[in-house]
Amino acid sequence: MIKGFNIAKNILLCATLLFVTITSAQTNDFGKGLKTVVIDPGHGGKDPGCHGNHSNEKTVTLAIALKLGKFIEEKYPDVKVIYTRKTDVFVELDERAQIANRANADLFICVHANAGPAKAFGSETYVLGLHRTEAQRKIAERENASIEFEEGGGAKYEKLSADAIIARQLQLSVFLDHSINLATKIQEQFVKIGRSNRGVRQAGFLVLYKTTMPSVLIETGFLTNPEEENFLADDASQTKMAKGIFTAFEEYKAEYEGADLSVDATINGVDTTLFGLKEGTIATSKVSYRVQIETSATPLDLDSERFQNMPVWTYEAGGLYKYTVGLFENLDPANKLKNEMRNKGFEHAFVVAFQNGERIKLADATKITEK
Repeated sequence: MIKGFNIAKNILLCATLLFVTITSAQTNDFGKGLKTVVIDPGHGGKDPGCHGNHSNEKTVTLAIALKLGKFIEEKYPDVKVIYTRKTDVFVELDERAQIANRANADLFICVHANAGPAKAFGSETYVLGLHRTEAQRKIAERENASIEFEEGGGAKYEKLSADAIIARQLQLSVFLDHSINLATKIQEQFVKIGRSNRGVRQAGFLVLYKTTMPSVLIETGFLTNPEEENFLADDASQTKMAKGIFTAFEEYKAEYEGADLSVDATINGVDTTLFGLKEGTIATSKVSYRVQIETSATPLDLDSERFQNMPVWTYEAGGLYKYTVGLFENLDPANKLKNEMRNKGFEHAFVVAFQNGERIKLADATKITEK
């Protein structure tokens, strides 16, 4: 899990962006289900990316990306899969992001391979943010260096300063929690297939900066490590990696969409009976369900109009403030409230579960409550 974000204090900027947090970047149908996924194989064409002794990044990423897309297409024919490239061609970073934006995609998944010391190994998944180490900064710089292959050498891109990244995080904070959620699931699946877990991290990747939906960038492994290169260049291993990402996608999709329960969309105002139990009526040792409706980098006023006079409960995770409504012992009423919240304008509402004061996976929570 990502530790606290090192957020600079720019009061005027934060105040402005917090105002648009809930209204900006909502041009897609994300709240209505996961319908469109854009898969982005890193590099391509005249941009080979990093390389090892016998393979290069553009080839490895394309192979894994195509396998991932095929898994999704075969299992979920109703989900539209779009590739930024399906062959060995060069696509500008800005265009990769715009492909996703124009498609109103619900997810953007970048597939990359890493470079570093010969002994470096393992997989890591990134979301947009400020790097915490020099190594993370260098990875972002290396991947962003693709703009050097573009006409004009990337002159059209703004410099990703700390303030610019913080502003973008605030503007798209509603998607950041989803990005972290998916990234965590991907890393968990990599562990299950025997990969070393380098964790969920953050850095200033241009391609993530430009997208307006939950987005992750996966560094599958180090081509500069001979053992890892052999693994990543192997067809069976590529299939294994793609299947791991696909399983994480499945878990994410199921968790976000939940049960398709019907609700009365004609409710005028807030029906407090929908919010379940009162605080303190469920022992912390037991599983409880809530509906998350908002995420912010700084504390929000619970009495503000955005919360529509609803009883709101706050928790902190990943350096962010999360805002929830409702309290339930079972999943079904939580899903009902989730759907009602989406009808009321919180298009990205989703169910979260807690035990002993800590958030737990929804899948784990349902296993416990079903016993």
